[in-house]
Amino acid sequence: MKRVAFITGATSGFGRAAALRFAEAGWSLVLCGRREERLKQLEEELAATTAVHCVVLDVRDADAVNQAVSALPGAFKRVHALINNAGLALAAKPAQQAVLQDWHTMIDTNVTGLVNVTHALLPTLIETGQGATIVNIGSIAGHWPYPGSHVYGASKAFVKQFSYKLRCDLLGTGVRVTDLAPGIAETEFTLVRTGGDQAASDALYSTTTPLSATDIAEQMLYIATLPAHININRLEVMPTRQAWSAFAIDRDP
Repeated sequence: MKRVAFITGATSGFGRAAALRFAEAGWSLVLCGRREERLKQLEEELAATTAVHCVVLDVRDADAVNQAVSALPGAFKRVHALINNAGLALAAKPAQQAVLQDWHTMIDTNVTGLVNVTHALLPTLIETGQGATIVNIGSIAGHWPYPGSHVYGASKAFVKQFSYKLRCDLLGTGVRVTDLAPGIAETEFTLVRTGGDQAASDALYSTTTPLSATDIAEQMLYIATLPAHININRLEVMPTRQAWSAFAIDRDP
């Protein structure tokens, strides 16, 4: 039986790249996302390569998540890798200028959505046992603060700590958990964060060499295919051309 990867947020960015990479490696796929048309396009693209089961799903809806997991067809029920990728950043301005609804949306997606999917699939992953893997997509923002990261960074700090706590509780089950924390990567991420400002998105990635979605998908597959006795607790990945900056200091004129 083929190994099965359950990927959330599969319609773009890291999730779509993960679908392509895991399919190339011979995995069967459960692909989840909110955009039905994109899911259908991805399914058609991968149908000749591997078995694909698509689910139009908003991870914020716990009942819908539970129903989707319960309704998995037989060939997809034994999940070997959960890729908790669904997430977003909004409100790139300072906290005092942020819209409260944007904060709620980030919390509901990045925290509640991740918790919903993880809780629904834990019994399946534990049943799979040795080598089963949870990859939670965090961010360097969950560890390193920077202006404008407020709730987004806090939500990714939750991802990091939730991953660590899961490791503690899953000890002895054979299920592995990794917080995969990318740095700057060129995807639709910034376009979403800036409310569709293409110029702002282009400016962020121009004149440097950011990570690509494919780079991160490669790390996901690496983590999921390690020997069963190895667990990477946290993998922070930045492009060579990105590093940390000095502390900001407020000075008198």
